[in-house]
Amino acid sequence: MVIAVVGLGLIGGSFCKALKQYTNHTVLGVEVDELTRQNALSSGSVDRIIEPHELVGADLSIICLYPQQTIDFILDNADNFAPKSIVIDVCGVKESIQDEVYPPLKERGVTFIGAHPMAGREFSGFEYATADLFANASFVMTPHEDTPVHAVFVVSMLAEQLKFSKVVKSTPEEHDKIIAFTSQLAHIVSNAYVKSPSLELQKGFSAGSFQDLTRVARLNEYMWSSLFTLNKSALLFELDTIIEKLGEYKEALEKDDIDTLRHLLKEGRILKEKSLIE
Repeated sequence: MVIAVVGLGLIGGSFCKALKQYTNHTVLGVEVDELTRQNALSSGSVDRIIEPHELVGADLSIICLYPQQTIDFILDNADNFAPKSIVIDVCGVKESIQDEVYPPLKERGVTFIGAHPMAGREFSGFEYATADLFANASFVMTPHEDTPVHAVFVVSMLAEQLKFSKVVKSTPEEHDKIIAFTSQLAHIVSNAYVKSPSLELQKGFSAGSFQDLTRVARLNEYMWSSLFTLNKSALLFELDTIIEKLGEYKEALEKDDIDTLRHLLKEGRILKEKSLIE
């Protein structure tokens, strides 16, 4: 296949490098930053850099931009995608994007499939892209109910070629609800946690727990704020839930209620242990 990757940052660059390392597909890159364009070419991560109007030559296009940019780019270039080609995105929200871009692409004979590679790093940019970023990660797909079976098969097989360990099919609604808990809430909690004045005192006193909880506090505020607002309802539910649960621990401490505190801690431990064996 001829595969175009739009946006050569961490995720887009990693797709390019993985495609070149693990497949024989031709890789085209679309990127506005000149230095990144040159780095992608000189490293052999792409076969050619193209302009958006040349997307007509691609069998599959992977849009690796921020959520609103993804919507805008697809709508602005809907006529540039070849009929019978496939377009996928990689954003951490699915419903709002699919609602916007699926109908106009379908009218033009182009198949859109929402996708979300469950992989990343706390760094951004092409210089941090790696061919093995997706190794052992899940690849979530949210095909529409009338998405051609062949298109789903093509994208699934590509995910396997790129070393994803599992392809998970979901609806956009289910994806966004679960991701609000497994990813978006974790980023907010981590980011809020480091705002304690005690952060300045932690050196020499922190170990694995601190590192685990603070890793994703180092995020891209432009991308994540867009993700949060596009998944507002599901994320607010998770925030309300954790605030309520934290209040229970706080109340038990204030009242020196050790029995309730032990119960809350035991309850959380059991839930975690249960999740590990299911």
